[in-house]
Amino acid sequence: MIIIKRLISPFIIIVGAIAYAPLALSQPGTSVYEGDWPNIHGNEFSQRYSPLDQINADNVGELEIAWRFATASFGPSKDFTNPSTPIEIGGVLYADIASTRNVVALDATTGQVLWLYRPQEGERFEHAPRKGAGRGVSFWSDGDTSRVIDVSPGYHLVSLDAKTGIPDPNFGDNGIVDLMVGLRNTIDPRYPNIDIGLSAPPFVMNDVIVIGAAHSTGGRPRSKSNVKGDIRGFDVRTGELLWTFHTIPAQGEYGIESWLGNGVEFTGNTGVWAPISGDPELGLVYLPVEDPTGDYFGADRPGANLFSSSLVAVDVKTGERKWHYQFVHHDIWDWDVPSAPVLADLPNGRKVVMSVTKQAFVYAFDRLTGEPVWPIVEQPVPAGDVPGEWYSPTQPFPTRPAPFDRQGFTEDDMIDFTPELRALALEAVADFRLSPSLFTPPSLTEATDGTRGRLGLPSSTGGANWEGSTLDPETGILYVPSRTVLQVLSLAKNPESDLDLSQGFGVRVPRVQGLDIVKPPYGRITAIDMNTGDHLWMIANADTPERITNHPMLEGIDIPRTGVPTRSGVLVTKTLLFQSEGTGAAGASPILRAIDKQTGEIIAEIDLPFNQTGLPFTYEHDGKQYVAMFIGGGGSDGAELIAYSLP
Repeated sequence: MIIIKRLISPFIIIVGAIAYAPLALSQPGTSVYEGDWPNIHGNEFSQRYSPLDQINADNVGELEIAWRFATASFGPSKDFTNPSTPIEIGGVLYADIASTRNVVALDATTGQVLWLYRPQEGERFEHAPRKGAGRGVSFWSDGDTSRVIDVSPGYHLVSLDAKTGIPDPNFGDNGIVDLMVGLRNTIDPRYPNIDIGLSAPPFVMNDVIVIGAAHSTGGRPRSKSNVKGDIRGFDVRTGELLWTFHTIPAQGEYGIESWLGNGVEFTGNTGVWAPISGDPELGLVYLPVEDPTGDYFGADRPGANLFSSSLVAVDVKTGERKWHYQFVHHDIWDWDVPSAPVLADLPNGRKVVMSVTKQAFVYAFDRLTGEPVWPIVEQPVPAGDVPGEWYSPTQPFPTRPAPFDRQGFTEDDMIDFTPELRALALEAVADFRLSPSLFTPPSLTEATDGTRGRLGLPSSTGGANWEGSTLDPETGILYVPSRTVLQVLSLAKNPESDLDLSQGFGVRVPRVQGLDIVKPPYGRITAIDMNTGDHLWMIANADTPERITNHPMLEGIDIPRTGVPTRSGVLVTKTLLFQSEGTGAAGASPILRAIDKQTGEIIAEIDLPFNQTGLPFTYEHDGKQYVAMFIGGGGSDGAELIAYSLP
């Protein structure tokens, strides 16, 4: 039986499937058990870990497709690269699909549709800065009532009945809370459309929904002023606003002294676009905060700029700041905190929270006090010569663990496969500034020394990024995917913005005969023992692509496995580390690998129909373990959710 119901609200149409009796047994129950996957990263600790062990080293090579769910018909336009991670509770999967971010409930053993919710947001959708499927939904239950909670592209918070998909009439206005209400810096006659949304799922803990904020890309912002990315907590039953945390302090609030001049009044962004994590027992949520407007030029916002590019612990019931640590003072590299902090009770007894960052550091803290696990040292860093810019004299460097990817860029980092290629690489960078320091700042497109910008590693997309990492709580080993991509930061005036300078147009990272000028590996997986801070092993995330192995200038040269600069998805279980190559780089392959957690040895490779686009996850129902993920990209007819199991 299908019900189509139009509510009074103009924003939504509901299509709900009423389950027949056999399926009703698989609807969400009163609790979540260890075989479920109830959070984008598995649990509130964001470990991307499952204790399931039915699939192991002996049988993982036998995995076969259990079912596939195609999203091509769910429009209004096809979504080819769904980056989301579904959740699974009690035999039901809940996922975001399509450009309008529909919510769908699927039978977890067959992929059959149980119900579908599709927001209808009109102009709000058309002008949304974060369209698309997003990165997933959240789930809440008190034992009697169960809800699926999502944020739409138009920045509406929605609470849906987990059994039917119908909005909760007791939540907000017929199941919807308008997240535009109550924001700061929203009135600007030049820009009637408010630049704010969210791709990450809401974070639900202790009956509070915590909502982040994401904006348009800030490399070339439309203005030096923008809406502020305030973080808010809402009552999970009613949608009532409980608290607001100002990531950009208001006058009189803690941190205002780190904003010099009047930039604090008009500067925006500084939201939390990454997923959030938390500790239900401590009642703390951990906010990975991004940088302010704009990404690469901060003359209008002098000072260290708390709480930008910081990890902030707040009370989930009140929003009160308990502690914070800023990873980048006055960020002009777009090195915001890109992924959910990972929490763990380590085997050595420490209760920690860890942030894996774009600049290839792991920052580790006592999660109650914020005390660093290992010393973090403020070191002098170079200033630049961009007119009007404010430069922090020091930046924080963790003493352990060592960086998991390359930092800075000098001649030693350039390819040396052959003397000829080496000479061409040196010639190609002659009119750029290099980066002997990780924190070498951006420079002008037309600098007085004749250079066209600064080349550096990691780029503003990492290092690590939204794919985060995975932690084995039994061993305390953290597995971090990362990429090595050279970036040019070249500042020039954008005539369409009132910001003095932003990322320049037309200046590209040089290449040599179609090859990257940086030495491989271009993508890697690093295993780090967080009990000691020691690196255990590192492997390239992929084989060497054909464009390198078949390059005419490399004939006869033995090149180690290079990997590819993609967003590798990782997942760890009781028995295995799973890794897939992702999309976004030439040479990425549709492969899911099973890896020995202790050694990095590849145990099995499973061919995927298309490349991984969403992160892999696992769950068990009716005695069978599944490994699933969204796939898609080039050559596909649209994104698909695909699940594997043993025969």
